[in-house]
Amino acid sequence: MEFAYIYKVLMRRWWLVLIPTVLVGLWVVPSLLRSTEASSPMYTTTFRYTAGQQRDAFNHIDGDLQDIWEASYKLVEAMTAWARTTSFKEEVATYATAQGFPLEAWQVNVISDNQRPIGQITLYWQDAEGLRYISDAVINVLTLHHTDYFAPQLGGERAQVVLLDEPHITSAPPSLPNRFAPLIRLAIGVMAGVVLAFIADYLDTTVREPNELKRLGLNVMGVIPRR
Repeated sequence: MEFAYIYKVLMRRWWLVLIPTVLVGLWVVPSLLRSTEASSPMYTTTFRYTAGQQRDAFNHIDGDLQDIWEASYKLVEAMTAWARTTSFKEEVATYATAQGFPLEAWQVNVISDNQRPIGQITLYWQDAEGLRYISDAVINVLTLHHTDYFAPQLGGERAQVVLLDEPHITSAPPSLPNRFAPLIRLAIGVMAGVVLAFIADYLDTTVREPNELKRLGLNVMGVIPRR
């Protein structure tokens, strides 16, 4: 498609491009103007932990130090997966609510990962005080409630969960999707307007230029210039 043709269509149907752009702009501009809300940072904390089971819990099993380290890795890996589940978030929400901080499971934003026997938990919340309640709830559930879910694997005994970092709460900048979402929506509005302009031009049967007649297979005998 020639650039000259694109330019002519956009100039001829500019109002169709403008309509969805303005509508989307009216939707996204208020969010851009809420400077206080946009500038208020999220808060985050990250802590690492390790976990293992006492050898006495498995008196009936023979093994050496290598087996103990491998079991520790498997336990931390299981806890990493558990921290991503709904049951873990429900436990966190229940504990936080009992401590006087009302919380729903769907509000708990947990990022869980591990490298061999070292697990890592990352949390986000909109204020530092609330994040303290949530991090305390996560640590409590992680250290005390794992036997409710891994009792057979742990020989019925509670594992030892040791924090390697104290949760340190810091401010976190808004995520890239949140920062660029209004601009992305505005760009989508412009693209929708461009598509509407070309659809309208395609459906329009008006002949404006000699080239349009030639594309229809008609010969142009003459042109009357516009005054």
